[in-house]
Amino acid sequence: MSTIDTVAVLGAGTMGHGIAQVSAAAGCAVRLYDIDEGAVAAGLARVRANLDKGIERGKVTADERDAIMANLSTTTSIAEAVDGVDLVVEAAPESIQLKESIFSEVDVAAPEEAILATNTSSLSIGQIASVVRDPSRFVGMHFFNPVHIMKLVEVVWGPETSDATRDAAVDFARRLDKEPIVVKDAPGFASSRLGIVLGMEAIRMVEQEVASAEDIDKAMELGYRHPMGPLRLTDLVGLDVRLGIAEYLHERLGSDAFEPPALLRRMVAEGKLGKKSGGGFYAW
Repeated sequence: MSTIDTVAVLGAGTMGHGIAQVSAAAGCAVRLYDIDEGAVAAGLARVRANLDKGIERGKVTADERDAIMANLSTTTSIAEAVDGVDLVVEAAPESIQLKESIFSEVDVAAPEEAILATNTSSLSIGQIASVVRDPSRFVGMHFFNPVHIMKLVEVVWGPETSDATRDAAVDFARRLDKEPIVVKDAPGFASSRLGIVLGMEAIRMVEQEVASAEDIDKAMELGYRHPMGPLRLTDLVGLDVRLGIAEYLHERLGSDAFEPPALLRRMVAEGKLGKKSGGGFYAW
């Protein structure tokens, strides 16, 4: 495939609306899918809010905002979303069963030459790709939150991903003004594998009363020049999301470094999920 002009983004939530925004900003016609009208409307509203904030900061003009919004359409039908597109990016929650179910449906409805990408942060590309007829066109494209600000995209090549698919994903990431890295399909890839180890250890330190959450974060921000500490990042990503990834990596890699601390399990059970619930290691 030489060009990517039309993109379907499956999932209008935390990651999906951002992927749709940057794709539309790159001039693509974007179809944003979610399971009901309320979800897609909320995703579209978040895109507009991001752009309005960009106008306030002098990063985006009103004309640019309007052009980006004009490139976006919404649907509650997967078949309608993927019909005739060049690229499908799935941004559903981190459940391998859910992702497999989505791609089973996509495989029937999308063009045979379309690139199929998953935004998973840790799950096996090869396993998800096993449900499609041609896994050579399947690739991981792991974006980071918030998508319109974060520069990194992990391009993850599965055991059957073709060189052409991998290269097209890299080129598309650059077109979105992102910095792609190419990573082999291994549990946690590069970013999650490193980030989860740091996050779990930071939570253990809170659990053991080594220091406050604020001071642990400050150690990494000022001592190692991290833009955000591991506990604030955990709040932003969602404690439930991080718990799920940690459990998956602990099971797959067998390392105690990924074992979720009891404190994390307790906070999730109590509904303290971070920013989205109004509180986690910080009050939001």
